[in-house]
Amino acid sequence: MANPRTLDKRRKSVRNIKKITRTMELIATARFKQAMDRASAATAFTQRITQLVKDLTAADLQFEHPLLEKRESKKKAVLLVLTSNRGLCGGYNGNICRAAFPRLKQLQQEYDEVELRISGKKGIAIFRVQKKMTPDQSYLHFEDKPKYEEVEPIAVDLLDSFQAHEIDRLDVAYMKFVTSARQVPTLETLLPLGALEGAAEDAGDAAQGSNYEFIPSAESILEEVVPTSFKVKLFKCFLDAAVCEQIARMIAMKAATENANDLIKYLSREFNRARQSRITNEIMEIIGGVEALG
Repeated sequence: MANPRTLDKRRKSVRNIKKITRTMELIATARFKQAMDRASAATAFTQRITQLVKDLTAADLQFEHPLLEKRESKKKAVLLVLTSNRGLCGGYNGNICRAAFPRLKQLQQEYDEVELRISGKKGIAIFRVQKKMTPDQSYLHFEDKPKYEEVEPIAVDLLDSFQAHEIDRLDVAYMKFVTSARQVPTLETLLPLGALEGAAEDAGDAAQGSNYEFIPSAESILEEVVPTSFKVKLFKCFLDAAVCEQIARMIAMKAATENANDLIKYLSREFNRARQSRITNEIMEIIGGVEALG
């Protein structure tokens, strides 16, 4: 039977850990609500501007944008992986990286050169340990509230490289927010913006049903709207990743708190048994001593 004092110390230690995990769960819940509000607001804008580009590209404008063209070149591709800087979020980072590994292998087979970019310390550590790889570029300044001003320089750099034919494809691996109960590791090809052309039929129907008046011209509007569409889509990926990180941390800390409760109950039972056993032994010793004296 274990020492009651040792069991009591363990129980106090678990109680302290429970307080920490419960606090972290509450913090993650508050951050999740804030992040979800921002992501929901960005979703409406992203869908609207994407639909606008679809409508404009479906119209007979005799105009092509370099971000929409299909690339036959297979010189260089970029894989951007969005993970977290902090842990204690369950399998969040591992699931994203496991989804990214096959895409990385595919790109390495199809393209002459593949550039790996990772956002988050945890993703960098996973790739270093499991793939013996270090990223060509890393971003460590994104937390639970990514700002558009922080994402825009990355988007501009990628846009400039793509239009200069320095890269031919951009894939992003991140955790996509579907609902608060469902998040999916997702891989999206953001450059070229083939997703816009993929919905040509829907876009055509929308264009036929919409009368646009272009001032000064459709071409000048597309020159502004198409790059903005890419920037917003990339920003939405960062927002989704932030929401899903907080959900994963909230679930992980809730599970840790429940496990701590179960462990406290178990240690309390063992403590009571050990204490009762010690009391019983002491009584038996007293009775034995009395009988010996008698």
